[in-house]
Amino acid sequence: MTKNEVRPVKYRQAVISPKAKLFNGVKKLIQQEITRQQQGLVMIASENYASPDVLEAIGTPLSNKYSEGYPGKRYYTGNEFIDKIENIAKEAALKMFKLSADKWQANVQPHSGSSANLAVYLGLLKPGDKILALDLGAGGHLTHGSKVNFSGRLFEFSHYSVDPKTHKFDYQEILRIAKREKPKMIVSGATAYTQQINFKKFSQIAKSVGAYHLADISHVAGLIIAGAHPSPFPEADVVTTTTHKTLRGPRGAIIICKKELAKNIDKAIFPGLQGGPLENIIAGKAIAFIEAQTSQFKKDQIQTVKNAQVLAETLKSNGLKLIADSTENHLILIDCRNLNISGKVGAEVLAEAGIYTNANMIPYDPAMPLNPSGIRIGTPALTTRGLKDKEMKIIGKWIADILKNPNNKKLKSKIKKDVFKLTKRFPVYQNFKL
Repeated sequence: MTKNEVRPVKYRQAVISPKAKLFNGVKKLIQQEITRQQQGLVMIASENYASPDVLEAIGTPLSNKYSEGYPGKRYYTGNEFIDKIENIAKEAALKMFKLSADKWQANVQPHSGSSANLAVYLGLLKPGDKILALDLGAGGHLTHGSKVNFSGRLFEFSHYSVDPKTHKFDYQEILRIAKREKPKMIVSGATAYTQQINFKKFSQIAKSVGAYHLADISHVAGLIIAGAHPSPFPEADVVTTTTHKTLRGPRGAIIICKKELAKNIDKAIFPGLQGGPLENIIAGKAIAFIEAQTSQFKKDQIQTVKNAQVLAETLKSNGLKLIADSTENHLILIDCRNLNISGKVGAEVLAEAGIYTNANMIPYDPAMPLNPSGIRIGTPALTTRGLKDKEMKIIGKWIADILKNPNNKKLKSKIKKDVFKLTKRFPVYQNFKL
């Protein structure tokens, strides 16, 4: 072993030893979080398990490299290998959606879905321009015009909602609103909408009023790749997606746009919004995009939808009320009002039994956002672990029993033990070591 090979070990010992207690405390907490993910049922619709190969990529020394700019046009030297990795990620992003590099371009640098959406707004519009998007209370995202978000502060948003009775999109009503408001951009996509989205109809509406169409597919990207959900391509002008939900990659986002819009959007990301890209995360994205092209990934996405539908039917048969009375994708919204509990209480009592969900607004919710009436649950992470129809029926019964008996500590304790037994049969990260 050479002197240079020993140095990193000495460096670690020199830096860490005086702070060993704190360092070990952080390591212990990391391990406890890994154990929680292993022993609980992760049913938050926006969460998933990244593959070991993705985790390995994001934990590399690529994190050390500054690479402001884009491949071949960096502001720092030493990026010859970084450039190749980023180009692989860009090419794989297009390939997984079966897109031609002649007509489309991918930007893989956005740190999050929020920054990706902001880049599209700033790249194609001017502050104060009007945007039409889904109302937050009906399943829209904060970046779709919430007044507490940059989107609602920088741009003038108007909103469409869902039908009050069916809780589904009324495309004729959306068209009517678009003609009245005359927005410069229409955003399709949602964070808590249980039905399939007809992106072709959204594009037709956008074209009828001369607006750009941005499809935010952060929740359904994986389903789209597998053909389990309609695609926004080639209808939309721009598509944004996070990479860590159904796509099963590292936390981050990408933007795919028509070639003629790429220059403005690239400038909006850098130098407009971000400095140095996270090249270790981009390497993880590249791995995830390659994995997304496998037959196993596509089978999992189809099973994700099937699992959600079996779970929905189980919840209904056990007396729970669902928004839209069904699901066509990976998520379900439970209306807790007939249970006489809030969504927040419901999510908390489920967590006590090792079932992790989140409180969520329901359409036309009479309650406040911090204490809403609904619970959002999803099946991506459970499907990644290998759970199928049989397990969904068991889990659905557990969820219904707990929500109907939120104060029954004995019941929650028993179900938590049953949850632990179930998760042991479907291990995840079993060989993971810090």
